[in-house]
Amino acid sequence: MRTRIKICGFTRAEDAVAAAELGVDAIGLVFYPPSPRSVTIDQATRIVSALPAFVSVVALFVDEQESQIREVLSKVAIDVIQFHGDEPAEACNIYNKPYLKAIRMKPGLDVRQIASTYHDASALLLDAYHPGVKGGSGSQFDWDLIPAHCSLPVILAGGLLVDNASQAVQAVRPYALDVSSGVEAEKGIKDVAKMAAFIQQTKEGDRLRVIN
Repeated sequence: MRTRIKICGFTRAEDAVAAAELGVDAIGLVFYPPSPRSVTIDQATRIVSALPAFVSVVALFVDEQESQIREVLSKVAIDVIQFHGDEPAEACNIYNKPYLKAIRMKPGLDVRQIASTYHDASALLLDAYHPGVKGGSGSQFDWDLIPAHCSLPVILAGGLLVDNASQAVQAVRPYALDVSSGVEAEKGIKDVAKMAAFIQQTKEGDRLRVIN
């Protein structure tokens, strides 16, 4: 199975278009004001309107008010919602949209139980735990914390780089990789060469996974 690729944290339309042209499966837009990669509704609209067909748009929220989420959904063409805070399951499935639930990984966390709790999610996104930071820290967690079998597809995030993308695919065998800071020139500004190399290394991981 081909490993899908989501690149998150776009702030400029030209970067998102470049990612689409390179073959990325999904782009992520951050609607979380404390983040340096946060976008306004106007920014998001410009980015989405510039994209070609067949690229999924994921909107990331962190413990956001329902009214604000609904405002974004009413004005921006969003395909999937990513809940990156402490949202309970019943707060995630009320928008008539597929959703991803992000989990900040640390020892003792029961991923299988979380998957059961969020059973109607499209996938679990496993990110690094960092005190006081809800995501985008650029830190990698111990992949051995991921159970061999999970009832939901696993999207691997946290500290992914060009240098470890192939290793991540072979070691974790995730449904998708989710990268942000690892393909940036600076926060919120993507590096086209890094995006291209990350995609190529993910494909190389798939090739080696089949061989092995």
